[in-house]
Amino acid sequence: MEKQQNEIFFETKDLTKKFGDVTAVNHVSMAIRTGEIRGLIGENGSGKSTISSMISAIHTVTGGEMFLYGKPYSPKNPGDARKCGITMIVQEAGTIDGLSIAENIFVGDEKRFAHHGIIDRAEMNREAVKALENIGVTDVDVTRPAAAYSLETRKLVEVAKALYYDPILFIVDETTTALSQSGRKTIYRIIHELRDKGKAVLFISHDLEELMENCDVLTVLRDGKLVDTIERAEFDENRIKHSMVGREIKGDYYRSDYDSSHGEKVTLQAEHISNRDLKDVSVTLHEGEILGVAGLSGCGMHQLGRVLFGLDKLTEGKVQAFRPDGTEVTVRSVQDALDSSIGYISKDRDKEALVLPASIKDNLVLANLNRMGTFILPKKEREHAKEQIESLAIKCSSMNQAVGELSGGNKQKVSFGKWIGNKSRIIIMDSPTRGVDIGVKTTMYQLIARMKKEGYSILIISEEMPELIGMCDEILVMKDGKVTQSFKRSENLSEQQIIEYMI
Repeated sequence: MEKQQNEIFFETKDLTKKFGDVTAVNHVSMAIRTGEIRGLIGENGSGKSTISSMISAIHTVTGGEMFLYGKPYSPKNPGDARKCGITMIVQEAGTIDGLSIAENIFVGDEKRFAHHGIIDRAEMNREAVKALENIGVTDVDVTRPAAAYSLETRKLVEVAKALYYDPILFIVDETTTALSQSGRKTIYRIIHELRDKGKAVLFISHDLEELMENCDVLTVLRDGKLVDTIERAEFDENRIKHSMVGREIKGDYYRSDYDSSHGEKVTLQAEHISNRDLKDVSVTLHEGEILGVAGLSGCGMHQLGRVLFGLDKLTEGKVQAFRPDGTEVTVRSVQDALDSSIGYISKDRDKEALVLPASIKDNLVLANLNRMGTFILPKKEREHAKEQIESLAIKCSSMNQAVGELSGGNKQKVSFGKWIGNKSRIIIMDSPTRGVDIGVKTTMYQLIARMKKEGYSILIISEEMPELIGMCDEILVMKDGKVTQSFKRSENLSEQQIIEYMI
């Protein structure tokens, strides 16, 4: 990969950010050059997103300085940053559901289409189409609301918006974790094109492989401090991992056994279910089983998880849950699922799994209200939350901290804790390790393996095949709304075998 490297154009000197008594970023100094893809990696809570948020003026700076082309840079808001040539896209959805695609692209900048005080919607729509075509997206109706489109399409809309303003520095903060392989390739193509034009990219990711593949330089953060900067010629996976966590990471974090056995008791069963996304799908989940579902974006696997939890309706077939006492429940709604001890960890955790403004305590208690009784004692709530925070090692200032202030990995731990604390025996996990670091992944995989031994029934939906191969007793492969093949756990199972039935 050839690198066009020019002058340093952006610098931070002793950049610091505090949230109350917590120092999120601690005297970080770094320099970015034009014609460079700079990777930023670190464990959850290391300060990556906080740095990008200060550069893009989402957060204010507590201490230190930033310089753009040698001059002090201190934008008051993201609009200021954009005028200076700095734009950013983030991990979770940044679109507004009620606005059209065109309105989302130009939100806050509508004046450019105003003539005599009236906004020319037709002109706005034409420019929105151009913005999307600029990144290769041609199948989106810009007049439709953002809510009509998938998370992946909405992310690409955000990319189109960011690039419309021709940035000199484009910040990609954990965005690829929300995308399919096709969506990721689009991002990779875009950042390479920007680099080749002499622009710069700050690429934040937990996926070490994609960073090593795409970046020219890697900066490693740990506990809010910059601990290493590595040029491409010196990239070494072990060195990077060691820098991230401050210790040697040995072995694999997946299951070491290849035993696919599980209990005989069926806990959840879908029989010949169909709707607009699913076509005659049957699934059987047993006690003590980890069942995986693999496929490409749009194959129906994410919709399957929603149907099993009662979020989406069926046109044919039925979903049945079998309670520990032997009674059968037909799952037609979320309440049916909850009554049947089913939990659901959503792929879109910020919108569907968590209440971001609410405290960690309230989020952990939310799914457990029925079990706590009509009158809930504050002491009981605190004890329940404390148990989950300690069990999952959730990093926080206190249980009263807002979930929205947590790192991606700690948010996901709260999602896990909500259902584990609820004593759910059947847990549907959609993209359970999306956007989390090596340390948090290890914790989650150990937890999932332990849950299997304790008799939990687990359904893992994921586009990460190593995750499915490494953790599941059986993997169902989906394509075009149908199950096309299944694979039992085996030491010889490869990604290529699975891919053949996905494409």
